[in-house]
Order: sequence, then C-alpha cells, then structure tokens
Amino acid sequence: MEKNKELTIIRIFDAPRELVWKAWTEPEHFKKWLGPKNFTCPFCKIDLKVGGRYLSCMRSPEGTNFWITGEFREIIPLKRLVYTDNFADENGNEIPASQYGMPGDWSSELIVTVTFEDINGKTRLTLNHTGIPEGELSEQTTSGWNEMFDKLADILK
Repeated sequence: MEKNKELTIIRIFDAPRELVWKAWTEPEHFKKWLGPKNFTCPFCKIDLKVGGRYLSCMRSPEGTNFWITGEFREIIPLKRLVYTDNFADENGNEIPASQYGMPGDWSSELIVTVTFEDINGKTRLTLNHTGIPEGELSEQTTSGWNEMFDKLADILK
C-alpha cells in the first residue's frame, strides 16, 4: 500500500488578494487557468457556499476530458477555502482515479486548503493538497499545480 502525500505550495502573486480570490471562486476567471500547461477548461460551475459543490473539466491537448468535483467545507472570504477534490464524470458523480487510468492507492477523500494573505498589495497564496499517492503521481500533481499557478500569474497581470 502506497502512502498518501501532503503537498504544500506557496506562491506570491503580483495582484491584490481580492483579484486572486475571484480567480479561485468565479467560474469565468477559474476557467482561464485551471489545468496544467496546454490544458483548457471548457466547463466550470461553482456553488460557493459551505456544502456547495463545484464541477469543472480539464481538457488535455489531445482532447481528453478530466472532470473534477468536490464540496466546499470552509469558506472565509478573501482568506481561506477548504474543499474536497475528487475525480468525476461529466454529471458530477465521483469516480475512482483508476477510471482515468491513474494508478496508485488514492485516498477516498482528497482535501485542498488554500489561504490568501495580503502582503503590501500582493497576495501570498498557500496551497495544501492531501491524499495523493506518493511518488510519480505526487510529482505530477505538484508540477500540474505549479503550471496552473504560472497561468494564474499571467492572467492576473
């Protein structure tokens, strides 16, 4: 049995916290940066309330759709988001990672925690993502988040 890893990534964005918050919580902004380099996000729905759900689609350059969904557990406006993170079908039904051909012993519940701190007009964002299998998948997930954050930095300019 593989261990599950906890990823932590800290980035400083040259944008006010309000703008970075909107990029995470408003579908029209979220769609611009969700997905690693060369991926697009053709669909995103966010019901931003505790107990509310989101559903989004990351499309690979080859045209493969990867749907993700989850539930918001904690929302402190402009400061903190906590939500579950699961693979899904296009209807928002949770499915195992293996249905997308991903190996490994995935946790039944992945949790993403994002904090937003104002630093003199810039935003320090801390992302914590738990439940990803260690090894290659953990490295790919870290790389994917960093590529998404590069896209986010570009759209915040």
